[in-house]
Amino acid sequence: MKPAPPLSSAGALALSLPLLLCLCLSLAPAADAHNITRILAKHPEFSTFNHYLTATHLAAEINRRLTITVLAVDNAAMNAILDKHLSIGTLKNVLSLHVLVDYFGTKKLHQISNGTTLTSTMYQATGAAAGTSGYINITDLKGGKVGFGAEDNGGDLNAVFVKSVAEIPYNISVLQISQVMTSPEAEAPTPSPSDLNITAILSKQGCKSFADLISASGALKTFDDNLEGGLTVFCASDGALSAFMPKYKNLTAAHKVSLLLYHGVPVYQSLQMLKSNNGVMNTLATDGASKYDFTVQNDGEDVKLETKVVTATVTGTVIDQDPLIVYKIDKVLQPRELFKAAKAEADAPAPPAADSPEGDSADQTADNSNGVGGGLLAEVRVVVGVVLSLCLSVVFL
Repeated sequence: MKPAPPLSSAGALALSLPLLLCLCLSLAPAADAHNITRILAKHPEFSTFNHYLTATHLAAEINRRLTITVLAVDNAAMNAILDKHLSIGTLKNVLSLHVLVDYFGTKKLHQISNGTTLTSTMYQATGAAAGTSGYINITDLKGGKVGFGAEDNGGDLNAVFVKSVAEIPYNISVLQISQVMTSPEAEAPTPSPSDLNITAILSKQGCKSFADLISASGALKTFDDNLEGGLTVFCASDGALSAFMPKYKNLTAAHKVSLLLYHGVPVYQSLQMLKSNNGVMNTLATDGASKYDFTVQNDGEDVKLETKVVTATVTGTVIDQDPLIVYKIDKVLQPRELFKAAKAEADAPAPPAADSPEGDSADQTADNSNGVGGGLLAEVRVVVGVVLSLCLSVVFL
């Protein structure tokens, strides 16, 4: 068989450049990522608003949204709501009304169809709002003003547009409004962390067996101790736990506690955060060399937890009440520290190499000695290095 002619330098470049350009495009979104904390940090007049976006975990939610509008208020305006001494959970609901899940730049504000519109907020999107109480009314007013008000606040447009703070078109817009928007629904009291009863919550939502185990084992105290700073719990359903009980009974008392603590993460992780945080996650059982971690992996709309022993899928949210969030999962999480890792599938044997036609080896040797293979490879390496450098310079601008 006659060997294929070697690629020319131009041919090799033509093949490699499209792949490298695709790599550049795949890296491009990283350059567009926004960070609301950094944006507001450039404007000291919003320092109080910025602080409470972080304290309520809203900043993390904002940063993970692809399209968002933040209605910021200055320090003087924030004092009015802080004087009410709302709990951190209630304050989160109020501030959630100031995060619109759509893009509104200055130009769009003054071009609203029919002069008025209702738009959904983070308060509505999280499911915390009843009915349509998580919607904001935006209306163009006489004299070029734009009014804002909560939908369930009697139609009162109590805030007006002041100025644009920062705009990255169709990604994030930060606009200043004159005062805090609120409503009776948003200001309704929310339980403080000390009022949350983890076992009672689990027992009412199909996780009674899990609740009974953490109470009986003594693991409950560790869960309770982490509530104040934020806690995410992955609760195996009663059916999944029932099937696992023979294995559980064979564990020592200390290992039973470790297994149960393995289902808790000492930080609040909303579903949106979870979907954005692929990678290794430590747990309440993590202790130095005893890693007790698992990997969060998104599969389309599904969130999967991989332990090297078993892969569980999040099937629903039991409660989302910052600082506590509880998810139901379809399997008990089994750490590799206590159970044998699942055996990897044996690699398929490599297909036998095809016999080379006579003369191929000699032809290849001749090509290399003439510098075609080595020279071409060197040229391609240079081009790859240059293009990758350009890509990285774009990403880190």
